[in-house]
Amino acid sequence: MTLDCQAILGEDGRIAARLANYESRPEQLQMAQAVEQAIGEKRHLLVEAGTGVGKSFAYLVPAILAVAQRESAAEAASTSSSGQTGEKKKRPRIVVSTNTISLQEQLIYRDIPFLNSVLPVEFSAVLVKGRSNYISLRRMNVAVERSLGLLTEPEEQDQLRGITAWSKDTSDGSRSDLEFRPLPTVWDEVASEHGNCLGKKCPTYNDCFYYRARRRVWNADVLVVNHALFFSDLALRRQGASVLPDYSCVILDEAHTVESVAADHMGITVTSGQIEFLFNRLYNDRAQRGLLYVHNLIECQQLVTFLRHLADDFFFDVRASLHRSGATSNGRFMKPSGIKSEFSSQLRELGGRISVAANQVKAEEQKIELSSAGERCLGLAGVIDEWVEQSRSNSVYWMELTGRQQTGTKLVCAPIEIGPVLADELFNAVETVILTSATLAVGKQSFDFIKDRLGLTDCIELKLGSPFDYSKQVRLILPDRMPDPTREAHSYETAVCDQIRIQVAATEGRAFVLFTSYRMLQSCASRLLPWFREQRMSLFTQGEGMPRTLLLDRFKQAERGVLFGTDSFWQGVDVPGDDLKNVIIAKLPFSVPDHPLLEARLELIRSRGGNPFMDYQVPEAIIKLKQGFGRLIRSKTDTGQVVILDPRVRTKQYGPLFIRSLPECIMASSSED
Repeated sequence: MTLDCQAILGEDGRIAARLANYESRPEQLQMAQAVEQAIGEKRHLLVEAGTGVGKSFAYLVPAILAVAQRESAAEAASTSSSGQTGEKKKRPRIVVSTNTISLQEQLIYRDIPFLNSVLPVEFSAVLVKGRSNYISLRRMNVAVERSLGLLTEPEEQDQLRGITAWSKDTSDGSRSDLEFRPLPTVWDEVASEHGNCLGKKCPTYNDCFYYRARRRVWNADVLVVNHALFFSDLALRRQGASVLPDYSCVILDEAHTVESVAADHMGITVTSGQIEFLFNRLYNDRAQRGLLYVHNLIECQQLVTFLRHLADDFFFDVRASLHRSGATSNGRFMKPSGIKSEFSSQLRELGGRISVAANQVKAEEQKIELSSAGERCLGLAGVIDEWVEQSRSNSVYWMELTGRQQTGTKLVCAPIEIGPVLADELFNAVETVILTSATLAVGKQSFDFIKDRLGLTDCIELKLGSPFDYSKQVRLILPDRMPDPTREAHSYETAVCDQIRIQVAATEGRAFVLFTSYRMLQSCASRLLPWFREQRMSLFTQGEGMPRTLLLDRFKQAERGVLFGTDSFWQGVDVPGDDLKNVIIAKLPFSVPDHPLLEARLELIRSRGGNPFMDYQVPEAIIKLKQGFGRLIRSKTDTGQVVILDPRVRTKQYGPLFIRSLPECIMASSSED
């Protein structure tokens, strides 16, 4: 049998031979053959595959077969070369990057183990985590020895004891394997750190969880990562460093999130909380603890105390300078703030003094510990200077107030366009990049928006529908006589509440209501809570402190549950079966146009003669609407209704573009139609 995608995924393939009820899906096979072609021809591929296609098998099967074939060819070439037997060749690794933890877990715990048992080739796969996820046994032992000088709170001491006991039993050594969530102050004292590592000189090197994981990564054929780690690695490569080994192909699943994640991780961020955390770790004068206290570095302790005041003044000046520097009301700084502060120079001074003290310490473990702290101070000083001076071109700079009381300050810089960066550092640097999602195209076929945003020019394009029959499984309801949400905001919210009652009653709960803002979500929840109680329906509201996964579990367990959610519930949430019969979309998901990054992007489009609304805001909202729509049908047997309450899909010129972008289904003006 020829070893190709047909032989694995086809009707008479290896998977069909293993699974009694297996149904070969033409869309899946078509996608797999496109991936096979892209890897073989060393080209890029952009593929939208509707829900139910089975995207993960469609890219994993051809990618794994390609790795196996290339390794076989490399071994044969190495063996046949005279005098070159055993020559080390570049490994043809595949990186698979996802945006959500749930998809990562599906790949690493379900899909890949199954394929390992079915495919007639040997391959290895590993889930790659960032270094700080792993415990350092050496640092843990140091923290235990100095616990009274580093961690003085009873809860911190209890957690350190719990981590010490866990470290003797865990085979993984990563934070996710812990049964409790450690406090940041505790985990920061025991986590593996790049600058605080002795490498092979470390007495615990042979048992080191991070280096064990690293060896698995360097020897693996398939690396499963998240987008945050992938783009952090891409940013590090600018400096000649990396987290990931070299790879020949990267598959970006959930690719509709790439622009936002890449912008987040290829810019800079520094917060007042980050600075405070560093200072507390170095020296807490009230509790008389910290690294500088343990090492009795009196002058450095005094400098930390002085720096606390300078930090307060610096962040106060940043907030006060908004209007002086021409910043807008959304916190964006249109030009350098002009702030004159000693803060970064004194922070650099502290870093230098700690580094000098480190060089005078004879014990290697103590030296590396202090050196790491000094480097952290120097690094933060550099980031602050970059932000104040706005030294990065083609970027937007802004400030955010954080925390419940809005007392924290966050300084952010992000590239206005990520496309040119990705073109140079990803698409021109890697043989094959495969981008896939259920929501990439706008209208029936156009990939122009996503290609333009990501800087992708030459690629294979493929748009595949879903094997599900939406015309029989879904009713799309567009209620009549809804007020316009922009001109009649108060009347619109009242009408939304009325429609939620009607539509939720029609399915006896079992509904998601997706909002575009917490304010509207909370207002509608407050208005409707008495009605839900009367109907004996359980209302679950995002933003009240319950983690998303727990909120979702409670919703699934409730017989007549209704969940009000915002941004994170529009995508990456899977509720198959009768638990979810109704998805209500309160408003078309246009981004808030005054966010500094979006504002800068729209200005750039306008300066080039484009139409910011039609060229950016509408396509972006369409892709998000498709994500929200996709929450309903997760299997061939699922049925239900999607309700779009926003009348603009009917009344505005751009409205039909939203409807054309959705799967074809029966449309009605009410659930009775």
